[in-house]
Amino acid sequence: MHLNPYGEYAVLLAASLANEWPDSRAGVVERTREFGMTMEFPVCPEDHQRTRRVVDDWLEIVRTPDPGGRAALLNTQMADATAYPRLTDHDGEGWHLHYRDDNQALPSVLRAVISVGTSLHLVTRGMHRLGICAAEPCGQVVVDVTRNGRQRYCSVRCANRAAVRRHRSRGAPA
Repeated sequence: MHLNPYGEYAVLLAASLANEWPDSRAGVVERTREFGMTMEFPVCPEDHQRTRRVVDDWLEIVRTPDPGGRAALLNTQMADATAYPRLTDHDGEGWHLHYRDDNQALPSVLRAVISVGTSLHLVTRGMHRLGICAAEPCGQVVVDVTRNGRQRYCSVRCANRAAVRRHRSRGAPA
């Protein structure tokens, strides 16, 4: 049984969508597959636009540094998106919990998965383990899944660029 199907992969999916928004609904669905979601979603004409709204709402949480503020935003999103937990066994995944009703549209499913997953990520790993890359002017989302909880950059490239800037700012020869 999966103990936490809404945890790390859900917050990484949200970051992936935020950092590189797909051009179409099909691109969003493909991305959900890349992050382990196997279910089919009923097609609605506004899915792409409504899913973008879900990601934009999630980005508000990412950009809120105060743990209390983050918790309030997440609580609101979970209240809007989730249903009572239920056991399910679909698509050969084994028994696991869903925090949403069955047969919902793509944006509704993603709002539930992302809000619960982000909440689980933050309460199990630390409220500080989600943010924006510290390398100016990057702006990409960073989901800290490191052991030490100190990831500040979205990539090695951004970390190296920031290190070079710090080195040069100390007046050292280039």
